[in-house]
Amino acid sequence: MAADLNPAQREAVNTLSGPLLVLAGAGSGKTRVITYRIAELIRHRIRPERILAVTFTNKAAREMKERAMVLLGKRRRKATPEISTFHALCVRVLRRHAQRLGYPERFPIYDRGDQESVARSALREIRVSSEKLRPGDLLSQISAWKSHSVLPEAAGESATTDKQILSALAYAKYRTALRASGAMDFDDLLLLTEQLFTEHPAVRQQEAGRFDHLLIDEYQDTNGLQYRIVRALAEGHRNLCVVGDDDQSIYGWRGAEVEHILNFKNDWPEATVVRLEANYRSREAILNLANVLIAHNSARHDKVLRPYRKGGEPPRFVRFEDENAEATAVVREIHQRVNAPPPDRAGPQDFAILFRTNEQPRAFEMELRRANIPYVLVGGQSFYDRKEVRDIMAYLKVLAHPGDEVSLLRIINTPSRGIGSSTIQTLLGHAVDRGEPLWNVLDEAARHGDISAAARQRVEAFRQMIRRYRERLTHMPLVDLVSDLIQEIDYKGELERLASSPADVDVKFAAVEEVVNAIGSYAARTEEPTLFGFLEETALAGREDLKDDNEKKQPNAVTLMTLHSAKGLEFPHVYMVGMEEGLLPHSRSLIENRSIDEERRLCYVGVTRARDTLTLTFCKGRMKWGKLRPSIPSRFLMEMRGETDRAQRAAQAGHQAALAAAAAREKAAKKPKKAKKRRSGTTPRRR
Repeated sequence: MAADLNPAQREAVNTLSGPLLVLAGAGSGKTRVITYRIAELIRHRIRPERILAVTFTNKAAREMKERAMVLLGKRRRKATPEISTFHALCVRVLRRHAQRLGYPERFPIYDRGDQESVARSALREIRVSSEKLRPGDLLSQISAWKSHSVLPEAAGESATTDKQILSALAYAKYRTALRASGAMDFDDLLLLTEQLFTEHPAVRQQEAGRFDHLLIDEYQDTNGLQYRIVRALAEGHRNLCVVGDDDQSIYGWRGAEVEHILNFKNDWPEATVVRLEANYRSREAILNLANVLIAHNSARHDKVLRPYRKGGEPPRFVRFEDENAEATAVVREIHQRVNAPPPDRAGPQDFAILFRTNEQPRAFEMELRRANIPYVLVGGQSFYDRKEVRDIMAYLKVLAHPGDEVSLLRIINTPSRGIGSSTIQTLLGHAVDRGEPLWNVLDEAARHGDISAAARQRVEAFRQMIRRYRERLTHMPLVDLVSDLIQEIDYKGELERLASSPADVDVKFAAVEEVVNAIGSYAARTEEPTLFGFLEETALAGREDLKDDNEKKQPNAVTLMTLHSAKGLEFPHVYMVGMEEGLLPHSRSLIENRSIDEERRLCYVGVTRARDTLTLTFCKGRMKWGKLRPSIPSRFLMEMRGETDRAQRAAQAGHQAALAAAAAREKAAKKPKKAKKRRSGTTPRRR
């Protein structure tokens, strides 16, 4: 078994007692080390049921368990190591002790649908309509509070905005309703486990005493609750092995704290630190770029990736005039490779197009459909399936075809204009009675005695607005018309009223802007652009048999995904698109004066997804509200290309020093080491 490991991996596997930090760089065999270490512990007579390994997803937990069992072979026993997610671990703890917190032993766990029902009831109790605060936004805020161990009382004290104050009031009602039902949601599983350990030391000691060894995967992604639970379970025996990479910590926005892995030696002073720096994924030229980039982050562990696969094509930096030229060129190149004769031919599944924001894939989806190349969009729904996009497209469809009843029903009270469901049902009843489209009865709403005067006035105002914009279609540029419409209905105000945070507003309004950009692109390449032509082109592009469900079952497809979704994956050929200031790094990290380090780590994750070729693209200009605006190349491009002078020289110096340190560590790892003394009856000696 040891022959399958490199020196650093072997050291991590054989260091079997005391705290251990394994800094596992991208593509360095992290899962292999964890599974081999479990097998090695069992080989040293640690009872399997005394080993606990925790990761973040059920898929990762299953893979870890399967690989460990294969390694054990004939040593398999009835008892097996406990390998699970954090939430599954907490469920088992709470099943044993929840009664101490006032919950039944068989407490129900509410899923998202159950949570939304309780959230709606909570909002009704405090007399807040879903127009002021949506149940989904309330749940997002409650989840954020719970991840920081904030209870309703503290939430109310810290609330500063009207929405936060309302959320805190509803949070109290929500929590009361859950407790009355004896139920927990997913955030409660962590929060209540921490509460149990804090309020009942005997329970904490009992649960910690169940295991002699604890292994934590992706330690850089732990939040405060998970960090404190791990400490509570390991501080007695101190046989804690954590595996992760601070350079790949990209989930700060959802509560992960990179400080946990950066400060591991402070928390566990006697810890051994092992660096896995041999990369088995990417070609040397790609890794050189990644090392130079990440060296610009000052708050990180000293390490450098060293290539197992030497040589390779140098990564390309390509500039385009705009995002349409970018999408066209990238898809054309993929098409050429897919249709090339052997041995140059590659399958669609060999390509990934990575982007920072959910709005960017729109142009690539269109081009891939035109080229008849199968693709799958991972980590989000199709651009044209997003609610805000469907809302604006529904307005355009009604302007083109007022008889489109589905679209009319979607927008008649979106954004809210006081046309309630009872009024809409009454109008629909009249349309059915007369056998006519809904639009035809709107102009008669003023004569309907079963509709209030205020409702009749609002319906008439809506009808006049649609008619006014229909009249402008013949003489007004399409981009200007749609921009004016979006401003008049105050769609951004609707987003601000309903969204859970300013960042959420930015993301959703960016999708609205992308619709205008798509119209601008259509108008620029069409001699006589019309609204009907745009809607027809969009509809035809969407008629391919590439629906999301089928795509996800089809492995032979180009992958489109966000950089966040790409973590943990790899592809032979990677295109990182939209490498511009405002996209990567994202404008929020600049406007809110947040550390740029996480954005650089996100870029690093993207670079290290590539196995054979890497292409980084950026645009000279990008559409903003239907007009081409100049773009600035991402600072990360300049860092990677060595165009930042003093900063670059410092990064290169750090890179060289890290290389020298890595070589020294590898040399030291090859030397035989003295066996450590056995610490207890259940802790093996090192061999």
